[in-house]
Amino acid sequence: MHIVIVEDDAVIRQELKLLLENALYQVTALDDFSDVASFVLSAEPDLVLLDLNLPEESGFDICSKIRAESEVPVIFVTSRTDSMDELTGILKGGDDYITKPFQAPVLLARIGAVLKRTCRNVKEEPVSFVHREVELHVARGTVRFRGVQTELSKNELKILHLLFRRKGEIVSRADMIEYLWDDQVFIDDNTLSVNITRIRGKLAGIGISDFIETKRGLGYRI
Repeated sequence: MHIVIVEDDAVIRQELKLLLENALYQVTALDDFSDVASFVLSAEPDLVLLDLNLPEESGFDICSKIRAESEVPVIFVTSRTDSMDELTGILKGGDDYITKPFQAPVLLARIGAVLKRTCRNVKEEPVSFVHREVELHVARGTVRFRGVQTELSKNELKILHLLFRRKGEIVSRADMIEYLWDDQVFIDDNTLSVNITRIRGKLAGIGISDFIETKRGLGYRI
């Protein structure tokens, strides 16, 4: 699921981005607010988190422009707590209205509820995957084999998540590096190798061997 963040406070924007990426959403965080509605319409995300007080135009106006051409769900995330603002947001086409400061679990729950309600035609992303008796539980960040489990780091989880989603296919190193891209840390080729080695070590620790196959010059496959 792809979420676009429209928030002009750089600190809050980065906090939201990391929170959502850790929840395994694909995230685009805008830092150019000159034509937000056009960007959202061209990007076709699954959901928009929209602030109200923005430098170029208000979140209300942006929501109206989006809603004129798209049914993409919009959640207002704002410091404005007046009940009339909340009513206006809903009347402008917003799907929810969340005030700052917010609690991360509550925000994630409400995002999930909006996506479930508005994207009924989209197949829900499973919370767990099973392949060759190995179970990856995304929400818990664990991998389990015959009753024994181990915890995964964020990047280890993302690598296995990608491999499970594309089981049977060769996933190129370039695809993995792109999937693991983060504004804070660039995952280079050597770092990817280190993460693969760590994953194999953790899998071996719970009795799994030869699960991730290396296809020399091509990538990896499970």
